[in-house]
Amino acid sequence: MTLSKSLFVFFLLLALSFTFTEAATFEITNSCAYTVWPASLPTGGGRQLNPSETWSLQVAPGTADARIWGRTGCNFDGSGHGHCDTGDCGGVLQCQLSGAPPTTLTEFSLNQPNNLDFYDISVIDGFNIPLEFSPTSNGCSLSLRCPADKCPDAYLFPDNNSKTHRCPGGTNYKIVFCP
Repeated sequence: MTLSKSLFVFFLLLALSFTFTEAATFEITNSCAYTVWPASLPTGGGRQLNPSETWSLQVAPGTADARIWGRTGCNFDGSGHGHCDTGDCGGVLQCQLSGAPPTTLTEFSLNQPNNLDFYDISVIDGFNIPLEFSPTSNGCSLSLRCPADKCPDAYLFPDNNSKTHRCPGGTNYKIVFCP
């Protein structure tokens, strides 16, 4: 084999050995009878979701220590300033800070070591809205639920790693408020 063919084969095999990942899609649906104001960090910010509305959020691969939560009782002016009764993040629609307790949190880190996603529900900061957090692709199907202020699938204490679950990197997810 000539040197040029050997280099071509080497670079082809090298390129094929890389894992290519795409952004994960999070479909956030409000099934509550009231308006929910979901917020997302570090990407997405926040928005209003009336009953039966869905927000499709793209989250970049490699995003770590991310969270999505619902806010209730919000009132914002035209410039995006205001207040929420639960989950408020500094009085703005587009959150740059975590929500004030109580908040039912979904937490995730995408495309971490071994190309795995990690996801969980936490009520360490309290409970404010029932929710479901589920993978929707890549053969991953473990749905987490927090239907009331006693959440069997959620973290209750910070050092309990048994409530973190994993899926292959590139998995898409759904979050349903009031499932």
